Amino acid sequence: MSQATELVKLTAAQMAAKIKAKEVSSRELVDAELDVIESAEPSIEAFLHVSADEARAQADAFDAKLAKGEAEGLPELAGVPIAIKDMIVTKGIPTTAASKILEGWVPPYDATVIEKLKAAGMPLLGKTNLDEFAQGSSTEHSAYQLTHNPWDTERVPGGSGGGSASAVAAFESPLALGTDTGGSIRQPGALTGTVGVKPTYGGVSRFGAIAMASSLDQIGPVSRTVLDAALLQEVIGGHDKRDSTSIPMDVPALAAAARQGAKRDLKGVKVGLVKELAGEGFQPGVEARFNEAVKLLEGMGAEVVEVSCPRFPYALAAYYIIMPSEVSSNLARYDGMRYGLRVMPPAGVPQTAANMMSYTREAGFGDEVKRRIILGTYALSAGYYDAWYGKAQQVRTLIIEDFAKAFEQVDVLISPTSPSTAFKFGEKMDDPLAMYVNDIATIPANLAGTPAMSIPAGLSDDGLPVGFQFIAPQKRDELMYKPAAALEAALEEQWGGPIHQSLKTPWLESLNK
Repeated sequence: MSQATELVKLTAAQMAAKIKAKEVSSRELVDAELDVIESAEPSIEAFLHVSADEARAQADAFDAKLAKGEAEGLPELAGVPIAIKDMIVTKGIPTTAASKILEGWVPPYDATVIEKLKAAGMPLLGKTNLDEFAQGSSTEHSAYQLTHNPWDTERVPGGSGGGSASAVAAFESPLALGTDTGGSIRQPGALTGTVGVKPTYGGVSRFGAIAMASSLDQIGPVSRTVLDAALLQEVIGGHDKRDSTSIPMDVPALAAAARQGAKRDLKGVKVGLVKELAGEGFQPGVEARFNEAVKLLEGMGAEVVEVSCPRFPYALAAYYIIMPSEVSSNLARYDGMRYGLRVMPPAGVPQTAANMMSYTREAGFGDEVKRRIILGTYALSAGYYDAWYGKAQQVRTLIIEDFAKAFEQVDVLISPTSPSTAFKFGEKMDDPLAMYVNDIATIPANLAGTPAMSIPAGLSDDGLPVGFQFIAPQKRDELMYKPAAALEAALEEQWGGPIHQSLKTPWLESLNK
């Protein structure tokens, strides 16, 4: 096995420990990941932009600081490389939201989370692919390329953050950042066998995250283990005065909760199995792995009870009114006037600002983005605002009430993350509703602003990963990290190791020759 293969198969926490012990440098880790990216990308296409020079320079700067004894007080993940979903602004590195309308745009500033990663000495490997403006559940709506699922390259990696999930699953990066508006971190996590976390809304700054639906969007971690996700959320979390929705509170002790959970003692933990997020529409293999995992939780001392959240079945309909309405508003800024693409009207058409905006948006936006803008504009129009948008917000309130009642009975809620395993390219592209249903179990947490995470629950009968979702009360993210880490440890014992180690990786094998 080559040194690159040995290094990239480590967890982020293991990499950090080796850096601290001076057994490996940040530069060696970056070079190892870049070798894997070069080998894997022809098959995976997870990255829209690889920032090799910047990552090496950032790693060298951290290594120099460490050699001088100036790295004391930095987060545990200091020096560990990371990939970034191309929905998050990065100074000097192209940021496109996978859209032609932002092609070639290089931001003049960093998002708050990027500032925090740089301050922690974590090199940025590059920007990962997504559905255009994070609008999709398969990453097939990117304007640039198709990202492939490492478990089966003829299948989708989920969306919208399929690039980040595939990069982590394929060992191209130990960590990544994603954004989750209706499940865009967790659903790709389920389909690629990775850990995906949506923190409490407002728990991680959204400053510098390109807005899709502002009351729903949340930046969060992508990793291969629960502990790695906890460590990353501790780096990026915290209050930010530049984000008006940021919560003024300290980051919970997430890594401590994960480490405690790994001891597999869940006595006193009450777990609620959501009655409405199971049954019809869920693939048999998904339900089988979910039910087996529930038994493991019980075996570790957790008390599992069924809870009812009767308004959850209306979450999908409410979401697909609220989200497009906010999309319509947020994407109005892409008009060709200030930055990004500009398409002038052809000869014979009046050269007005309105016509320029129309031709720019027609050329710059893809079909799915246009569909959601039209839906949202209609829902917000005179005569329909109260009947559609207003009613959807009322349903959202009822869903929040369902969560509140459920959390009076239990500490955390559980469900499958996605109703199915990864589907083949093109299978659902002609049926938007079939695509939207992929987020049926993840959307409620976005509407309520609660933290939620997906961890691998094994492989379905088709040999593809299944996701297991934990949901905790607002501002109590640590409550989901403990049982998630416990379940992860129990499943690893059952599998004989982490699920990601069973992934066949021809790109890594090529490095060993």
